[in-house]
This record gives sequence, C-alpha cells and structure tokens, in this order.
Amino acid sequence: MKNRVKIGVLVLFMLVGTFAFSQNRPGRERIKSLKVAFITERLNLTSKEAQVFWPLYNEHEENIEAIKRKERVDVLSKLQDFEYLTEGEASRLLDKLLDLEAEKHRLHIAYMERMSEVISAKKSFMLIRAEEDFKKRLLKEIQKRRKGG
Repeated sequence: MKNRVKIGVLVLFMLVGTFAFSQNRPGRERIKSLKVAFITERLNLTSKEAQVFWPLYNEHEENIEAIKRKERVDVLSKLQDFEYLTEGEASRLLDKLLDLEAEKHRLHIAYMERMSEVISAKKSFMLIRAEEDFKKRLLKEIQKRRKGG
C-alpha cells in the first residue's frame, strides 16, 4: 500500500512536470525539482548521504550543462550551414566536438569516482537507473501531451 502511495505521488509529479515543461524557465526549474524528488525517492538517501550527494550531483549537472552550451555555441550552431563549410573548417569543428565529448566523458568518470565515495556502489547504479527512468517518463509525458492525450 505504501508503495502505491509513492507511485501515485510520483505520477502526480510527472503530470505536473509535463505541464511545467511546456512553459519556459519556470518550467525547467519545476522539472529539476521533480527530478530531485524522483531521485531522492529512488535512492532513499540518508540525511548524511544527502548532505554530500546533492552538492556533488548539482556541481556535475552544472559542469555538463556548461559543456553542452559550449557545444551548441561553438559547434552545432555552425552546422546549420554545413554545406558551405570547407573541409578544413569541418575538420576543426569535428575536432572541437570530439574534444568536448572527451571532456564530458572525463567529467563523468571523475563524478562517478567521487560519487562512489559518497554513496554505495548499488546506490550509484540506482542513480543511473533513476536518471534514465526519469528521462523516459518525461519523454512519454511530452509525447502524450503532443498527441493531445
């Protein structure tokens, strides 16, 4: 029964999150809040774990988002007219993209190493799964809203 209540609350959060997603910045903040609630629920963090976990998690999210912004500005924005790029320009953009992908990979490895000092290996895998499940649910809700259902 307790699990049903938890699932009901999560579904409600997801529905509210989908509505919030259709809005601009405030919606993104609401989705972030829903993601935090979802992960907290899934990991069942102790208060001691949570005190160390969330600052580390948020720092990683900010670092990855900064790289993604750089990728959008420095590489992807230039690909809109890619047919006009010279081979040399395309090669330099590809090198830049590969460097940014490598940086994301390095950050992720360092993050997981640091995270494994904060939460157990099992909870680390639960975190990965929770993030994937959250993305899947959010995408399903977005698709459902676009279909009008």
